[in-house]
Amino acid sequence: MIVASANVNGIRAAQRRGGVEWLAASGAEVVTLQEVRADDGQLRAALDGSPLASWELAHSPSGAKGRAGVAVLSRHPVKDVRTDVGEEFDGTGRWVEADVLVAGRLVTVASAYVHTGEAGTPRQDEKYRFLDAVGARVGAWAADGRLAVLTGDLNIAHTQDDLKNWKGNRGKAGFLPEEQAHLSRWAAEHGLVDVTRRLHGPGPGPYTWWSWRGQAFDNDAGWRIDYQLATAPLAELAVAASVGRAPSYAERWSDHAAVLVEYAL
Repeated sequence: MIVASANVNGIRAAQRRGGVEWLAASGAEVVTLQEVRADDGQLRAALDGSPLASWELAHSPSGAKGRAGVAVLSRHPVKDVRTDVGEEFDGTGRWVEADVLVAGRLVTVASAYVHTGEAGTPRQDEKYRFLDAVGARVGAWAADGRLAVLTGDLNIAHTQDDLKNWKGNRGKAGFLPEEQAHLSRWAAEHGLVDVTRRLHGPGPGPYTWWSWRGQAFDNDAGWRIDYQLATAPLAELAVAASVGRAPSYAERWSDHAAVLVEYAL
């Protein structure tokens, strides 16, 4: 099973730029999306004409029009869908998880969108509360011993290997020790494995986000903020990982690149 995770930066814009076509051709059997920024009808319209249109869909749109929104698309049967990750975040379009039946095995696939935050502000406090809620959820996965993977845009560069200009971003949201501690804690306490890092080896990179502005993309001055974090039983089945970086700036369909992992189920 190949899982592809992508922050599409607006599914309708991504579709116009070729993103839906790219994802459909990626070989993925499960696709997770972040920053969908669409209601159900708009999302289905963006998928229309693509093989993805016939796949099972779990979508959690944001109550705020044009913001957030996460989804899971699966070529395999979906047995259950959950969007609850804490009452405070109901209707925010930041979390959806689907139980997918693959080769007779049930795999929980979650799509999460963690907002950027801003150091020293209430917005950053909210980001920490959301990370706490996600931590509780993945802790429950680990306690169940289930095959599960948290995919998505976490808006955190975990280490210096995950950010080109790490010196210039010290003290800024996305590279704060308090944020990084959440990812470290999920690994230490719940056994979550950053499968891209495990399979790729040390950095720098591979980066998954580059600003649209300036020469960031051409100079590969990026951030690795998009992840697939698998529970230990699923991580043991991860055999290949890649980042779908566009060949050129002109061929980008999002400011993020998709993260793909193959699991030998």
